[in-house]
Amino acid sequence: MTPPSSASTPARTVPGAADIPVVILCGGMGTRLREASEKLPKPLVDIGGKPILWHIMKTYSHYGFRRFVLCLGYKSDAIKNYFVNYREQVADFTLTLSDDHTPEFHNAEGDEDWEVTFAETGLLNGTGARLRRVRQYLTGPRFLLTYGDGVGSIDVAALFDAHVRGGRMGTVTGVRPSSRYGELETDGDGVSLFAEKPPQTGWVSGGYFVFEREFADKYVDDDPSLMLERYPLQQLARDRQLTLYPHEGFWMGMDTFRDWTELNQLWDAGAAPWRVWTD
Repeated sequence: MTPPSSASTPARTVPGAADIPVVILCGGMGTRLREASEKLPKPLVDIGGKPILWHIMKTYSHYGFRRFVLCLGYKSDAIKNYFVNYREQVADFTLTLSDDHTPEFHNAEGDEDWEVTFAETGLLNGTGARLRRVRQYLTGPRFLLTYGDGVGSIDVAALFDAHVRGGRMGTVTGVRPSSRYGELETDGDGVSLFAEKPPQTGWVSGGYFVFEREFADKYVDDDPSLMLERYPLQQLARDRQLTLYPHEGFWMGMDTFRDWTELNQLWDAGAAPWRVWTD
């Protein structure tokens, strides 16, 4: 079921977006989400009956991006099978069991203007090592990258514009997620303010990066333990080559069962802020 959403916005495609690769890190095990992902890789855990990975890809495709490179690891076969059988899961079809069992589809449900590359990047490799292993698919001068477990009402066109204006090698989307705990302001031994889940005051990385192609060669090496968030991004920042794209709107990482429940509640209520697409 795909409920209506007040967050739907007219598409503003990025010039040349159809040829720009979007790398999605899909190799993690999701150990803190076992209630929902014990039998699935984390990117396939569903929101409203569709994998969170699908929601992320729909966000990018809304802005004209169609080339996806999935960095696979844990239970990669499940992600491959989901897309290989994608149309059969949503479209009407007739199957004649006396011939070669080829489905005859009756509608266009399941058709997406997507080109998806499935890259085996190792079971236990770090996020930086996974990026290193897909360099051959990063054609062109730039690429985008994000994690396979976070959704947001990200204006990817504005993000891309900010990267071009910044003139640096990388751009990161900064977000202010709500605290998991109530914040107290006190006056002596009395509480003067109780704020439930207030937003954080500083920026944190929400993923949704844009990089120049050079980043994958200059800052990422072959070390299997290399984490993107350590040396590569830290050194990029020290070199003054990282631009901040501030995102004040909705963003949420699906790290726990509580997060999964909240995201599904938003979707079921027709109030999913990240649903910027209209179909």
